[in-house]
Amino acid sequence: MQSANNDILKMIGRRHSFRQVEMAVQNARTAGFDNISLDLIYGLPSQTRSDWADTLAKAIALRPEHISGYGLKLEEGTPMYALKDSPLIPSDDEQADMYLCMVEELRRYGYEQYEISNFSIPGYESRHNLKYWQLDDYMGFGPGAHSCIGRTRYSYVRDLDRYLAGVLHGEDMIDEYETIGEFERAAEYLMLGMRTVHGVSRAEYERLYRSDFSGIAQQLEEFIRRGWAVADGGRWHFTPSGFLISNVLIGKLLEAQTDRKAEHNPWMKPQIERQPRTKLPPSEAEAFRDTYLNNPILTGKDRDSSK
Repeated sequence: MQSANNDILKMIGRRHSFRQVEMAVQNARTAGFDNISLDLIYGLPSQTRSDWADTLAKAIALRPEHISGYGLKLEEGTPMYALKDSPLIPSDDEQADMYLCMVEELRRYGYEQYEISNFSIPGYESRHNLKYWQLDDYMGFGPGAHSCIGRTRYSYVRDLDRYLAGVLHGEDMIDEYETIGEFERAAEYLMLGMRTVHGVSRAEYERLYRSDFSGIAQQLEEFIRRGWAVADGGRWHFTPSGFLISNVLIGKLLEAQTDRKAEHNPWMKPQIERQPRTKLPPSEAEAFRDTYLNNPILTGKDRDSSK
């Protein structure tokens, strides 16, 4: 679907209209489908908050069981990359506002957020994606397909002829193959777990990876103080504000994990200390304080005290 605004759909090169989206959903229901998902995009060229609110309202009115909402990412080498830095693209603040609007509106109509960009009526979460986020095993078949079984991750060649030769004649068709180490797997647990509202837990981390969680817990507690995370039933997960800057926050968690490892392996410390550190943005409360409470123009502190 992407948008309910036909002008925006044309601008981004989509060949469908919103009316066609409505017809597709209706036809799917008529055919007996009881599990439908819609994909939406915010931050599109010329898109306003009002446009986005209208798209959300029209998507909700179709009553799909699942809705995904993604922020536009301009990839180099694509036609839309020419719009990078264009005033047509909503600002970071405007896109953040659209994201938080989406979270609130979908919650209001019964769609629970279970991952950064994914929402569903309870019981209709994407089982396919959850397998990745929960580090379950998965197998892929076909050229370029990826699989992960236990601690082994591999992919097949992309070339169709080579893949068929492997299937039919037993020739080599593996493109990439790696064994995932304990520390790397623990890092993936943090990265993928914190993408979801299921989050991570100290007990789970220490049981699965026999690693020290204390440094990670300290960082998570700081996130809680800043309004970016919550602790619920022994698990930590991000708030909507935390999801907005999840890449930065997850980076800090991985730094905390690495720092703790260095404490147990002193020979690693010099190399780790040379790595650039992730800087946290100000929290909403800090941004308000810096903008209003510490602003001499707004508080009058720049006036001559002798007057």
